Amino acid sequence: MSSNRSAALNLFQSRPKTVKERDNRKITSYYAENVFTQDKLRAYLSNDAYKVYNQTIADGKKISRELADQIAAALKAWAMEKGTTHYTHWFQPLTGTTAEKHDSFFTLSSNGAAVEKFDGDALVQQEPDASSFPSGGLRATFEARGYTAWDPMSPAFIMDIAGSKTLCIPTVFISYTGDALDHKAPLIRSLEALDKAATGVARYFDRFVNKVNATLGWEQEYFLIDKAMYYARPDLMASGRTVFGRSPAKGQQLEDHYFGAIPERVFNYMVDLEMECHKLGIPVRTRHNEVAPSQFELAPMFEEANIAVDHNSLLMDLMDRVARRHNLIVLLHEKPFAGINGSGKHNNWSMSTDTGTNLLGPGKTPRNNLQFLTFFINTIKAVHDHADLLRAAIAAESNDYRLGANEAPPAIISVFIGEYLTKALDAIEIRVENDLKEEAENDLKLDIHKMIPDVMMDNTDRNRTSPFAFTGNKFEFRAVGSSANCADAMMVLNTIVASQLNDFKTKVDKHIAEGEKKDSAILKELRTCIQTSKNILFEGDNYSDAWAEEAKKRGLPNIKTTPQALDALTTKKAHHLFGDLNIMTEREQEARHEIYLEKYIKKVEIEASLIQELAINQILPACIKAQTDLIHNIQSAQNAGIGKNMMTAQQHILQKISESIHAAHQGILTMEKEREKANQMKSTREVAVHLCDHVKPHFLEIRNHIDELELYVEDKLWPIPKYREILFNR
Repeated sequence: MSSNRSAALNLFQSRPKTVKERDNRKITSYYAENVFTQDKLRAYLSNDAYKVYNQTIADGKKISRELADQIAAALKAWAMEKGTTHYTHWFQPLTGTTAEKHDSFFTLSSNGAAVEKFDGDALVQQEPDASSFPSGGLRATFEARGYTAWDPMSPAFIMDIAGSKTLCIPTVFISYTGDALDHKAPLIRSLEALDKAATGVARYFDRFVNKVNATLGWEQEYFLIDKAMYYARPDLMASGRTVFGRSPAKGQQLEDHYFGAIPERVFNYMVDLEMECHKLGIPVRTRHNEVAPSQFELAPMFEEANIAVDHNSLLMDLMDRVARRHNLIVLLHEKPFAGINGSGKHNNWSMSTDTGTNLLGPGKTPRNNLQFLTFFINTIKAVHDHADLLRAAIAAESNDYRLGANEAPPAIISVFIGEYLTKALDAIEIRVENDLKEEAENDLKLDIHKMIPDVMMDNTDRNRTSPFAFTGNKFEFRAVGSSANCADAMMVLNTIVASQLNDFKTKVDKHIAEGEKKDSAILKELRTCIQTSKNILFEGDNYSDAWAEEAKKRGLPNIKTTPQALDALTTKKAHHLFGDLNIMTEREQEARHEIYLEKYIKKVEIEASLIQELAINQILPACIKAQTDLIHNIQSAQNAGIGKNMMTAQQHILQKISESIHAAHQGILTMEKEREKANQMKSTREVAVHLCDHVKPHFLEIRNHIDELELYVEDKLWPIPKYREILFNR
């Protein structure tokens, strides 16, 4: 066996099996102990300052510098009592990871004395070097100035790494000219737009509603493998996925892993991870084996969307850090292994009022159900009208491997609502017209009880193949990739629903102004929404070829690749949508389009280089050695007088190895020629499309030949860990 692979297996087998003594305190005794919660803010602020803070937040106003100084002093006092020495503005640039620049509380006074200092200026704003972060042409490389600005809606927290503690302050990241350079700023703007639009509609049903929050509950899927296996696979290290690897005889076909007993080593990791999460206020509750071998999932309780996004970004950092303590590696790539399920990050989204109502929760009375159906139907209409933007929000080079595969939602955006709600919408579409005519002719009161049937949670099955499914009291956006920042998908969803609700309210108000009764006006517009958006409703198997054909007939787009999907960001329709609601300027949209294309290009280029290097430097030499050994074996047999008819097995294997070596090498040469063509192209989109259409197809072609060689080449010669070793060693 090759030295690298052998060393990895030996190291794995030598891992200690002991587990450190556990902290068995109740979760409630340490939950959020490293978070500057509202209770802690109240304890460290004066009563007057706390009242001013609450009123400022309630009014949606900016925090004054005087109040910022008081909050900074409270934060510093709390953090230093916890043993914290440094602070950082924690932000989410468009790199796909989080970022931070640490500064010490320590400084020197004017007379040279050592002091600890942290004031409102340090809390509210910092100036990290922005030149090396993606800007999409918004600024030149030499224009380095950028600002992080405090988000007071997301609580500060303390990160404890190897006993050294840092106060982390969630912030947005903007350029010197005020353009958003992160995921968080547009998300916050979309939340404000949705709040305003949804509050206006919610007041049709409850005049005491003053605020609507978008809520999010994400489900994080991931793979967990041994660190030694990871470091013996250059492709996993550089791209997060295996560019080669033959499917093992036993994969997931027995379906014995899903919800099975959690392996002890993985369980130990999960327990440690959950404790770290709870200390940081991340309310994780669920853990289990997922469908594929070595695949797992964790999920929290629902939270306000801005905080939920921060928590998921923080979680991905934590997962990696905690895994390495256990000599494990977390893989968040959407498709790290061919032939088995990939990983998603299901985004469960809803809207709740400050009066305690879930606007997507069916009610017990017809009146409440009219409210539910209003928000339910408007969401469907928004998805129908802007399916291209939702597809763009989940577009990524890594997610392209998963979308449309036989275990994930397809690239066609459709909505599942179940048989019962489908009948309810059909009834509204048919009855509204008839009953409204009757009302007009006979001046009869509209019978809401007859119009709106009882709607209950869990009275319809789930459709696990749907990319956007209603699941009882929320919509589940299942097509989001496991490595993605939730903010992009949530920002688009908030924006399109806000736009639709604004349009809906304008039309309803017009009907009311013309003398129509409010409920009648609402139902009339709901009927129109149903009629114009029902093409996007689909209850069947989203994986089937028949659905792709049916979707085409319905006029639903099937955008299979990231370069195509990202085009939706630059349309006039998108410019108006995001611009009118003050979510993103046209400059910011164009910049994101450029940034995401550049990211796509870099990832494809990395994988192409990996395929070339791994094949030529490691795999093909091992195969040539096997080829040479077989030739010597055949020649020796012939010299010994063994007839050719007795050597057919060796001849067959030699033929297979020789053919696959040649084909793999030719595929690499062809791929490299196509990469050279891409390098000659001028526009970023041209390069991305060429890599997508003319380079990536060679990845699978080369892989098929390499995976064929894995079958025929002697096991001891194969240089990298195989799937059976990576996925099934516990």
